[in-house]
Amino acid sequence: MLVYHGGYRAIEKPEIRAAKNNKDFGRGFYCTELRTQADKWAKRFDTPIVSVYEYTPKTGFNTLTFAEMTDEWLDFIVACRSGKPHNYAVVEGAMANDQIWNYIADFVGGVLTREQFWVLAKFKYPTHQIAFCAAPALECLKYAESYEVR
Repeated sequence: MLVYHGGYRAIEKPEIRAAKNNKDFGRGFYCTELRTQADKWAKRFDTPIVSVYEYTPKTGFNTLTFAEMTDEWLDFIVACRSGKPHNYAVVEGAMANDQIWNYIADFVGGVLTREQFWVLAKFKYPTHQIAFCAAPALECLKYAESYEVR
């Protein structure tokens, strides 16, 4: 399977770096199986570059996959965005984009109930992210190529 990482430069050797903000699935190297989504990620930068990797899942890693947006997905994202660490090497599932994050913030702040959150959180387009949260998990990625988004 191919996965894509959108950024401002080609990344042949991915690594996990500390981020300035807490992300959906915590600290990690984020990719997606959706090329159009990676293109959007890259377009945030002056030089939009997408790195492409062959992803071969390996056994022996503590992984977590959210096949759909559930209460468990919501609670996990709230914990990660609050800075709570986890012990998963790889986490995969839907992305909480900016609009969804606003709903999550309202849920955490008590403005929305869980039920109200789910009514508002229905995506109009699919999203996907896979976070490689432990250095050994990065061995599942083999750099294929990079391209500039036009």
